[in-house]
Amino acid sequence: MILYKHEMKMNRNALLIWTISIGLICFGCILLYTSLEESIQEIAESFSDMGAMSAALGMDKMSLTTLKGYYATEIALMHSLGGAMFAAILGMGILSKEESGHTTDFLCVLPIGRGQIVFWKYLTLISDILLLNLVCVGLYAFGFVMVGESVSGGDMARYHLAAVLMQMEVGTICFFFSACVKKSLMGAGLGLTLLLFAADMMCRVVPAIEDVKYLTPFYYANAADIFAEGKMNGAMAAVGLCVTAACYAMAHWVYCRKDFA
Repeated sequence: MILYKHEMKMNRNALLIWTISIGLICFGCILLYTSLEESIQEIAESFSDMGAMSAALGMDKMSLTTLKGYYATEIALMHSLGGAMFAAILGMGILSKEESGHTTDFLCVLPIGRGQIVFWKYLTLISDILLLNLVCVGLYAFGFVMVGESVSGGDMARYHLAAVLMQMEVGTICFFFSACVKKSLMGAGLGLTLLLFAADMMCRVVPAIEDVKYLTPFYYANAADIFAEGKMNGAMAAVGLCVTAACYAMAHWVYCRKDFA
């Protein structure tokens, strides 16, 4: 528990910066909706003529002329990508920073095993992801009150549950990489996130690579799909949970047998 409290304290500045950045940007975009209402029809028509790009962004399923469609295709996109980038950066450095910072010797002589170190650090990662999403959802709800409109609570709950699962999967994959390397590779974490995001968009418009959807967690966390269908893709989410569990197990196995520099 002491290690958990220490890690939460160490990560609080990053958590605060990312939460404020993502939350306020999306909150501002929600408030911007009222000023766009008069011209939103023209904007929606312009986007509908983008062909494959419209399908990639979910605009073939949702209309920008409603707050629900605007949220699903614009706000949720920023929230998903921003949250995944935060999870990747945090996951990629949370274990490897000890070795790169030459604090492994101190950490490993404490009266806790390596397995406990992995557990408490992973719990920190999950806690930070949950806190970020909780605060952001609160800001979005306040934004809906400010503009005097609302979005279905059920759709919001399903999407943000999927977003949390997606961020946990991305963060856990990077957590596994963090257990394998000797220094923090934040750039690699961001690159992986952008690659997974691009894979989701590409598999939606290129039939030949449709099966790539099983490799990217952004597919089941797509807000346009969830809002349009009224449900989350349970099978894809289950695959994501299996990947998350497998990556945590591998990170635990590698770290407990690692020969530190």
